[in-house]
Amino acid sequence: MPEPSPPVTVTRRGRLARIGSAFVVLLAVAGYLAVQYVTGGTGAPGCKVVSGEGDGATYEFTPEQAVNAATITAVGTARGLPERAVTIALATALQESALRNIGHGDRDSLGLFQQRPSQGWGTPKEIMDPAYAAGKFYDHLVEVPGYTRLPLTVAAQRVQRSGFPQAYAKHEPDATLLAAALTGQSAATLTCEGRPDATRAEGADAVRAALARDFGREVFQPAGARVDGAAAPSPSPSPGGADGAEGSDGRTVTLPVTADSAAAGRSAAQRGWQLAHWAVANASALHIKRVTYAGREWTAGHTDSRWRPVDGGAEEATEAKKTGETGEALGTAGAERGAGPVRIVTAP
Repeated sequence: MPEPSPPVTVTRRGRLARIGSAFVVLLAVAGYLAVQYVTGGTGAPGCKVVSGEGDGATYEFTPEQAVNAATITAVGTARGLPERAVTIALATALQESALRNIGHGDRDSLGLFQQRPSQGWGTPKEIMDPAYAAGKFYDHLVEVPGYTRLPLTVAAQRVQRSGFPQAYAKHEPDATLLAAALTGQSAATLTCEGRPDATRAEGADAVRAALARDFGREVFQPAGARVDGAAAPSPSPSPGGADGAEGSDGRTVTLPVTADSAAAGRSAAQRGWQLAHWAVANASALHIKRVTYAGREWTAGHTDSRWRPVDGGAEEATEAKKTGETGEALGTAGAERGAGPVRIVTAP
């Protein structure tokens, strides 16, 4: 007699178990890929801001988020807006997109601020440009009466008209740290690992183009640098023979920092540290190897990614340890004593 066939229920259960296991594996892979996308790869997040107040507050984020945060900040300060405006914008983008330039959202919402083409914020292509999106946010923010005195969540909500108006408040501490560093108010407080992104442009030309995109052509004017082949006016020769564009090796971008180059209400020191921190935030995307300002230097690839004293800065650092001076005070003091230009060196 032939052997009886196994029960159908057992076979089906085995098949369902295998399907279930495969589904779990797929979910795990998808989760891993999502994490890699958000964090920027193994060992991410890769960038970190520490408080200049010595209170131990920190915020860690990815190179992608760092680039977008730096752009939002640069657009705001280029318009002469106060640090509070930048904080509101950063907190809004943290809530709406986690500082990622995403091409999807609720209905037709897009980009860093989840702006909607159908509501007059611009075309999809425009909204997906971080500098444009930040500019549109600020356009609406400055129309809010007394926005600098309003609670952050109220100011943000009057621009965004979100269905979750209280959601912005929880991002205020992180946005405050980011704004202090990226406006240059807090010196030597932003670092990144600087792992090169092979998918992005590199070199001094890319750095100059990104600076012009975020800050406007005015960022080069004190140095007479060239942007897209056009020379910006220079009121006087640059110190030390720097041309404001690139060094003799073709890999260095030099940005003189003077009182004339600082926005209204901000010191030259703040302007210098804003440019230096912007360069560090863009290090992975633009293959930036080294940034130097105010006697301190950041170098890509260091395990701790600290701003280290260089040349005369070593003496300042030693004295700061004796007196308990903070990194912010050290960097600001150096800039006020004539710290010279910000130098950005790209990888070969």
